[in-house]
Amino acid sequence: MPDASVLLKWVLPSDDEPDADKALLLRAAIVDEAVRALLPALWLYEVGNTIARRFPTHASGWLSALMKVWARGGTALASLARENGRIDPSFDVSFYDAAYHALALLHNGLFVTADTRYVNHASEPGSVIALSEWQPPRTPPSRPRRKKSTS
Repeated sequence: MPDASVLLKWVLPSDDEPDADKALLLRAAIVDEAVRALLPALWLYEVGNTIARRFPTHASGWLSALMKVWARGGTALASLARENGRIDPSFDVSFYDAAYHALALLHNGLFVTADTRYVNHASEPGSVIALSEWQPPRTPPSRPRRKKSTS
C-alpha cells in the first residue's frame, strides 16, 4: 500500500526524487499484478493538492495517469477510522498518513512510504516499511512450454 509520498514519485521529475527508482519498481509490480495494492480514498486529494500546487500545468495529465492505475476506488473511511485507533496518538503522525498505515493493517498488507520520519515514529504496530528498504517480489521462473505433437 503506497502512500502519497510514493505515488508522487511515479509522476514527478525523477532527478529531484530520492528512491524514484524503487517507486517505479513498485508501480511496475502493481501494474503487473505481482503486488496487490489498495489506497484510502483520500489519496487523490493528497496527491492532487501537491501536484496542483507544484506543477499546475501538468496536474491534469499526471492525475489522469494515476487515476487509471487506481480506478478501483478507495476503502470505506469508517473501517479506516476504526483501524487508525491502532496507531498510537503519541507517535505524532497525521491522520492522513495513518490512514494508509491503517489500510495495510486492515488487509494484512505492507504500507510503503518515502516518509522515514513516519516509519521511525509509527513502526510499532508493524506493516510499514520505508521505500528505500522495499524490495520487489521475486517472480518464479516461467516454465518452458511443451510443444504439441502433430502426429
